[in-house]
Amino acid sequence: MKPTLHYLTIALLAILGIATLASLIWVNYQYSVQNPGGSDFLPRWVGTREFIMKGQSPYSEETTREIQQRFYGRPARPDEDQALFVYPFYSIFVFAPFALIPDFNLARAVWMTVLEVSIILIAIMGISFSRWKLSPAMLGALLAFAILWYYSIRPLINSNASILVGLFIAGAILAIRAEQDSWAGLLLALATIKPQVVALLILFVLIWSVSERRYIIVWSFLGNLALMIAVTSLLIPDWTWQNVRQIFAYPSYTLAGTPGEIFAEWMPGVGRQLGYALTTLLVATLIWEWRAALGKEFRWFLWTAFFTLTATTLVGIRTATENYIVMLPVVILVFAAWDQEWGKFGRGLVVVSYVLLLVGVWWLFLSTLQIGEQPIQHSIMFFPLPVFLIIGLYWIRWWILRPERPLWDQWLKQR
Repeated sequence: MKPTLHYLTIALLAILGIATLASLIWVNYQYSVQNPGGSDFLPRWVGTREFIMKGQSPYSEETTREIQQRFYGRPARPDEDQALFVYPFYSIFVFAPFALIPDFNLARAVWMTVLEVSIILIAIMGISFSRWKLSPAMLGALLAFAILWYYSIRPLINSNASILVGLFIAGAILAIRAEQDSWAGLLLALATIKPQVVALLILFVLIWSVSERRYIIVWSFLGNLALMIAVTSLLIPDWTWQNVRQIFAYPSYTLAGTPGEIFAEWMPGVGRQLGYALTTLLVATLIWEWRAALGKEFRWFLWTAFFTLTATTLVGIRTATENYIVMLPVVILVFAAWDQEWGKFGRGLVVVSYVLLLVGVWWLFLSTLQIGEQPIQHSIMFFPLPVFLIIGLYWIRWWILRPERPLWDQWLKQR
């Protein structure tokens, strides 16, 4: 009876899971039909589909015209988003299953469902990294926050692949902790579909891996990346050059995407110099922290990796707020440290931070929204989360890197 009951339970859970996913796809499909969008997914869906069905390069002028026709119903004007494919060609391995769906709204609905599930998985892995013991109520609040905060909703509505990149990063870090180094290298290689998000993190991971003599991470990453590039180069030999041309064209039709560009808009006289100063400061800090982490155990690696992810958004590499979802585990680490080290006071800080990062950021977005031909996010939205996390990470640095608690902390807990 017991084995039968066990298999019955598994079958019921599987049916429930399939029904839940089907319901999510149906809801997302209705949303997609009623709310045209998915602006980040459409160029990749069309580009991948054009290659699969016609053998046409996703970077070609013909494919770009097809993307723009679906995007605008006409060719794009020079002052508009050109809706280029832009991603590395090997990203078709990620987009191909969705490009095989001929109905864009259905493909978008399935893609959004994958992204929604990915957000939950990122949050769960963030809890695992932090070893945070949560009550059911706190867990529910955290998962609700993970789904509803601005930096999840924005990439979800735009159907941005940054959520999958966040999942790959979280999975790689989890694999590093479990010493599954081959998987770590593979997941880091997959995360390079958005290289600007992970470039500095991967550089740190490779340097740290060498210092720990975990060479499998290095060879797995380099081998898998080389394999993806080689396979796709057999399909389109010069795709790397075509991709580079689109990357260089990208800044000409997009909004400011680095602190220097944003500061230059706000303060034309000294803004760009302030951007250079911030870049110099962050690069120096990264070098210092990377050097300190070499040869250290996982907890030191984790803090430094999370600091690197956060600093990447302000260091001068072009980015977008859609990419900030990758920092969800960083938020969780800060919250977990407050809760574990300061008890009720720490949980109070977590609640206040929920309000600031959920309600406060949404209020900031809505109050600064620029209305033109279409709503445009104000550039101020680039700063709240990275600034909050840099402060938070240095706040908890002692607790993470020095697990033995100082006397004043013990005194505070007794109050």
